[in-house]
Amino acid sequence: MTLDQLIPELRDAGVDYTVQVQSADNFDDTRLMVESAAANEQVAAIVGYAPIDRPEQAARTIESWQGDTRVVGVRTLIHNQEDPEWLLRPNVAEGLTVLERAGLTFDVVAVLPEHLALIPELSRRHPQLRMVIDHLAKPPIGLEEREPWWSAIATAAENPNVYAKVSGLYSAAGAPQQWTTEFVRPFFERALDVFGPARLMYGGDWPISVLAGGYTRVWQGLQPLFDSVDAADREKLLGRTAAEFYGIDPARIGY
Repeated sequence: MTLDQLIPELRDAGVDYTVQVQSADNFDDTRLMVESAAANEQVAAIVGYAPIDRPEQAARTIESWQGDTRVVGVRTLIHNQEDPEWLLRPNVAEGLTVLERAGLTFDVVAVLPEHLALIPELSRRHPQLRMVIDHLAKPPIGLEEREPWWSAIATAAENPNVYAKVSGLYSAAGAPQQWTTEFVRPFFERALDVFGPARLMYGGDWPISVLAGGYTRVWQGLQPLFDSVDAADREKLLGRTAAEFYGIDPARIGY
C-alpha cells in the first residue's frame, strides 16, 4: 500500500501533514519512507529504523541521516521480541543512549502490560529520552477489567518526557473492527487526564487501520472525542503536540 491511496482520505479528514512511522525492522523500510517524503510534501517527518540492539551500527545509521531534517526519531518492533523486557537488555540500553544523545525520539510499541510497565524504568535510565507510547499501549477496549492498564498508564505518564498516541484503539475482545466511539471514550479520557493535551497526539495507524474499518472510519470514530475538548486542546491533540514532540521543522508545516 502506498501513500497515494491514503491522500484522498487525509484530505477529506482535513489532515494537511503526516508523520510516517517505521513498520519493519529493516533499512529498506526507512529508505521507502524517505523516497515517499521526497515525492509528497504532506510528509512532514519520518520515524525510521535503527538497530538499537547493535549500538555501533545504530550510531552509524543515525549519522547517515544528518542533513535530512525530516528524520526525527526511531522505532523498532519490540512486540516481535520474545523477551518482553528486551528494552532493558544492556546492549539495547546502550542503543537507547545513542538516541538520547542524538536528540531523537523513540516510539514505544507497547502491546503487552509488561511493555507499559517498563516505561518508568526506561525513564529512570534515560532521563533525557523523549518517548511516545504508541496506541496508548493497547488498552483493554471492550473488556470489563481495566487493570493493569488503568494504573500503569498513569505511572508511565509521571515522566514529562513521556507522551502517548491516540491510535490503533481497536477492540481487545473480538475482531479489530468491532469497536465504537463509546468503547474507546473511557480510555481516551483516562489518557487525557494523565498526560494532558500537551502530551497526547492523534495517530491514524494506516495501513493497519484498514483492518479496523479503514482510515476514514477510524477518524470519524475518534472525531467526537477530539470535539469534546476546547479548541486549543483540540489543536494540540491533532497536530501541535506531535509537531513539538518530534521537533518537526516549522518550515515544513507552517507553524
